Amino acid sequence: MATIDDFLKLDVRVGTIINAEFFAEAKVPAMKLEIDFGQEIGIKKSSAQITKRYMAEEIIGEQIIAVVNFPPRRIAGFNSEVLVLGGIPEKGDVVLLKPDIKLPDGTPIG
Repeated sequence: MATIDDFLKLDVRVGTIINAEFFAEAKVPAMKLEIDFGQEIGIKKSSAQITKRYMAEEIIGEQIIAVVNFPPRRIAGFNSEVLVLGGIPEKGDVVLLKPDIKLPDGTPIG
């Protein structure tokens, strides 16, 4: 069981997708994302398995929620710096978690 102290170690923030493209080298269909987390954190990259519901050109400008303080992971030669969060209604299907109103990039989630 996780504790509140475990949760408080996570740095979860709002960011805006500024670039998205299909990640052809990934074993599982995915997209490469560039996400703006504001002045304090800056622009970070992520690989996200969101191709079932989303097209790259449609999600540019969308705000998302991500964990920004995990160590980077190397995925098919790509350095994924943040973990984008989403609901998983079934295997292979991810629904991005998004704020329902626009927030400043870098807004903490608690």
